[in-house]
Amino acid sequence: MRGDLVRKLIARCLTTGLAVVAFLVVALTGATGWGLALAVAALVAAGAERRVRPGADISAESVLLAAGILVGYARRLDGGFDPALALTALVLLGLVLLVGPLRDAGNLEIRAANLPVRTWTPLVAARLGGALLALLGVVAVAAALTLPALVALAAALLVAGACAAVGLDLARRRFRPTAGGGPVARALRAHQPEFLLYFSAPPGSEYQVTMWLPYLERLGRPFVVLLREPEFLPSIAAATSAPVVYCPTLKAMDEALVPSLRVAFYVNHGAKNSHCIRFSHLTHVQLHHGDSDKAPSANPVSAIFDRIFVAGPAAVERYARAGVEIPAEKFVVVGRPQVEAIEVRTEPATGLPHPTVLYTPTWTGHHADANYCSLPVAETLLRRLLDRGATVILRAHPYTSQNPASARQLARLTELLAADRTRTGRQHLWGAAASRELSLVDCVNRADALVSDVSGVISDFLYSGKPYAVTDMGVDGDDFVARFPLAGSGYVLRRDMSNVDEVLTGLLDTDPLASARWQTRRRYLGDFPADSYADGFLDAARRELEPGWNPPVPRASQTGTRDDAAVFGTA
Repeated sequence: MRGDLVRKLIARCLTTGLAVVAFLVVALTGATGWGLALAVAALVAAGAERRVRPGADISAESVLLAAGILVGYARRLDGGFDPALALTALVLLGLVLLVGPLRDAGNLEIRAANLPVRTWTPLVAARLGGALLALLGVVAVAAALTLPALVALAAALLVAGACAAVGLDLARRRFRPTAGGGPVARALRAHQPEFLLYFSAPPGSEYQVTMWLPYLERLGRPFVVLLREPEFLPSIAAATSAPVVYCPTLKAMDEALVPSLRVAFYVNHGAKNSHCIRFSHLTHVQLHHGDSDKAPSANPVSAIFDRIFVAGPAAVERYARAGVEIPAEKFVVVGRPQVEAIEVRTEPATGLPHPTVLYTPTWTGHHADANYCSLPVAETLLRRLLDRGATVILRAHPYTSQNPASARQLARLTELLAADRTRTGRQHLWGAAASRELSLVDCVNRADALVSDVSGVISDFLYSGKPYAVTDMGVDGDDFVARFPLAGSGYVLRRDMSNVDEVLTGLLDTDPLASARWQTRRRYLGDFPADSYADGFLDAARRELEPGWNPPVPRASQTGTRDDAAVFGTA
């Protein structure tokens, strides 16, 4: 989060500073060429700021730049009063005043993807700010090249025409709404979705949705993904064939929640979830986006949902341990379907000469009590792994770059791995190669062991039957396992790394906890047959969609015992 703040502050200073300097140079000096060059630089900075701060208000800077560019243009023409340039100035002034309100009005319009509807007006409205910056750039270039003012006027009128079309359509939507809602609502009624996946989160959180989309699609029922932030629309729409709808307002939600909907699924505890919870005719089901012993995994807000789907009995115990009282009938154990493709190791693999170790540091969290990040002490860990001949897969949390200190620490680790790969040829993986080109399941299947912070990655890795170590970054000491029971069948790595060699010996060489992991796996991931593991979730979701539907009784308990013996060699 601090990294975002720094980037936004730098972008703001560059845009404003360059705009002021450009205007002063043109207005107070004879260096018109330099002033126009600075104006173009300010426009580039403003475009960059819009990427960092999509809702940035740069009206004042736009006025300064337009005034500076027009003064410079008049000087370059040096032909007295030019009516075309005067008209250009008026059009630019109108655009500077109107683009912001039109963009804001467009942002209040519902948008959709994967639906047979045209929603061009809000899309064009969202791009008017960029079009204005591009127009000012064209006028600046025309001034620098001393082109006739008619060129600038023609460009300005073109953008003004787009603004007029957007404004008229937005006005029509406001003052003459069509019966039965807009085109998105009509298309959704035709689609007849039976459930929705509701999502609101900070940037970079798409993974919370994409991990569930394949399983929601396997339900074989029409559904819709409802978003509350516009930046998620392109990426999530590309990950599914289901309709994806962006609802910026409560009114837009009223339009999107068509009568055929019966169930709403959620993947986090975002504050805007309450906007959908208010629809009492729906059954509201919390899915979560992972299972871990982190404090947020026992959030009291879970109590507002009608159902809480959890991976295993350990999640129910976690709420009770945290003092969160939720009626037992709200919990439904469904397993963690995302692990079904993880390969289970049937034989212990210890003493490998060149093991592959997956290291997954988490991020620092929103608050100090949720900071489990081991990056500050990770260099010692990685050096010990390299000394043992290990190949390392470094897969950092998507939010890591939001903290400048974490970003620097991660960069240091990647330098260390790159240097070792050059020296030894071991194919370490990091960055995009470990987080985009490979899925988490791919990384787990490649690894012989895991080192992780307190996070949901451990629960997923647990399914493989392979050993894992957990970093204790707090001050819990002997109470660490009591607070984070999943660490009980793993090897606990102290914050000061004083036991790193002992832990790595257990993790990679002797693995004395191998036989204990099955019981932990059953508690955390449910007791479902391996060949139909995801059915635990699919059956539970179908029960919510069809309250009268009763699936076959699972063979979980008998199969679980046989799997236990096969995987760990225990009876």
